[in-house]
Amino acid sequence: MEPARGAPQRSGGAEALLGELEARVQDVVRASSWWERHGVDCAILALSLLALPPGFLCLCSENALVFVLGIAVLGVCHYTLTVKGSHLATHGALTESKRWSRIWALFFVEVCTAFPAEYAKYGHVKMHHGHTNVLGLGDSSTWRLPFLNRYAYMFLAPLLIPVITPLVAVERLRKAELGMALRGLALVSLGLYSHYWLLLNVSGFRSPCSALACMLVTRSLLAHPYLHVNIFQHIGLPMFSRDKKPQRIHMMSLGVLNLPRLPVLDWAFGHSIISCHVEHHLFPRLSDNMCLKVKPVVSQFLHEKQLPYNEDTYLARFWLFLSRYEEFMVQTPPITELVGLQ
Repeated sequence: MEPARGAPQRSGGAEALLGELEARVQDVVRASSWWERHGVDCAILALSLLALPPGFLCLCSENALVFVLGIAVLGVCHYTLTVKGSHLATHGALTESKRWSRIWALFFVEVCTAFPAEYAKYGHVKMHHGHTNVLGLGDSSTWRLPFLNRYAYMFLAPLLIPVITPLVAVERLRKAELGMALRGLALVSLGLYSHYWLLLNVSGFRSPCSALACMLVTRSLLAHPYLHVNIFQHIGLPMFSRDKKPQRIHMMSLGVLNLPRLPVLDWAFGHSIISCHVEHHLFPRLSDNMCLKVKPVVSQFLHEKQLPYNEDTYLARFWLFLSRYEEFMVQTPPITELVGLQ
């Protein structure tokens, strides 16, 4: 068991701290326009949808550079819709309307990502966010594959994500109630078949195998940073037991890490997943753009109160995980016990 400093023993103090931070953040939110709260991220998603036709048409070209450009466009658009879009839709951060939040979740999660929306919301919002870094609940253990060595996991496993995702979806839908299963299967199939049909009928692929191969390439384009980011920002940080988990503000400040801004990943994954992950875990219903806007407020507050504000670079985390893979990804992580008064 590892001790960690900087957590009060009384829950009242932690609740007061969180309340003070929430008040500061809400002041920023209330002073922000609709464009800042939702418009910027909706525009990015709309641009990604509009870029799909040119991307498919680029694949018609016999010019190698134009063809590669088409692959890049489709790959980045795919991750923008499936990661950024699904993430924001799952949290209801795209709109303040519950009905439209539901519609966007079905579109981005089931049609674009090929995964059941209800299971995505349960696993991510209820378990991961509700029990961040709590062993057996929100400890990111679904990302661990202890039977793989470090090189297979870090370099080869990401390429399987486009294949594994719909297979896991089918397995989940087998256990769902009939209506949800039929709807999920229909929307997942619609998304996958639409991609396949467009490659054959718009991009001009002549064989099913070549179209399927292109689907795999575009859906794997950013698979490596996608997997890496998901483990870098939680695993290797303090983990907590179910019966002694800390108050929310300490759970998030200790168990979450921000990466620096990375333009391509900021666009495709969103600020809340890359450079504002701490802010996102504290305020999960904020859009990516609003997480970026409140970032100075959150970081200043945590530093003022002498609470952790974890930051590291992508390369530093990569080499750390490569060198300590057994400790982080194979062995059971030690439980951190919080000691001391803040």
